[in-house]
Amino acid sequence: MAEAPVTLRLTIADPVPGVRYSLQQDDAPFEPITAGDAPLSFDVPVRLADDGRLLGPFVRREGKERRFVYIRIGTSAGDHASEWSRRAKIDIHNIPPALLDRARAGAVLEARLPGRGKDGTPACATVRPLEEWREI
Repeated sequence: MAEAPVTLRLTIADPVPGVRYSLQQDDAPFEPITAGDAPLSFDVPVRLADDGRLLGPFVRREGKERRFVYIRIGTSAGDHASEWSRRAKIDIHNIPPALLDRARAGAVLEARLPGRGKDGTPACATVRPLEEWREI
């Protein structure tokens, strides 16, 4: 098999209205969106290698195993008037192999994420999904 294109959907369940969010491609914001009252979703195109690694310009890594995607927030997403300059790190190396097989066959995989920290400001640092990754 060759590398397969797959789509990961990152959905922020309760983003802070008025705050700009974007994916991080390479080291820059990608297609920033200002949040309203509804959930906010980003479709992340990646490549699935034969050995299960996820690759591409949106994928970052730490060490041999850890792979993740950044969501930029506030000034990091290009809103220079924002009071926040943050990134949320979403792990993708722990997606179950059976789901990756479904993605290889064309399914979109989604993680629903909290949009706010305990203090009500935009969630940042390593953000854990509200529930397990799922096929949509």
